[in-house]
Amino acid sequence: QVQLAESGGGLVQAGGSLRLSCAASGFTFSSYAMGWFRQAPGKEREFVAAIRWSGGTYYADSVKGRFTISRDNAKNTVYLQMNSLKPEDTAVYYCAADRWSSGFADPARHDRWGQGTQVTVSS
Repeated sequence: QVQLAESGGGLVQAGGSLRLSCAASGFTFSSYAMGWFRQAPGKEREFVAAIRWSGGTYYADSVKGRFTISRDNAKNTVYLQMNSLKPEDTAVYYCAADRWSSGFADPARHDRWGQGTQVTVSS
């Protein structure tokens, strides 16, 4: 049974940094792609970043150059380092796990989510 637990969110001023973690269990972590998505109030859930089992990374244009996704297969954990945060980054951040496909960035392709972690960026 896939279980995902996000942590590391909080309140930060614009320009600040946060590091999110997602601890995974119930599947062969090293064989799966992992992703981060976010959902702001009143908006659809959207793709943020993904990392394949091989280490290849993908980013939404809105976070490219500011966010970095990484994984530690020994700890079954995926991270999202967020720098130069902006108020528009405010959202609940979720991680997802699945076999890689061309549609990985589509939130509708995922049915296993953690509880999310709130990130609030003040101006």
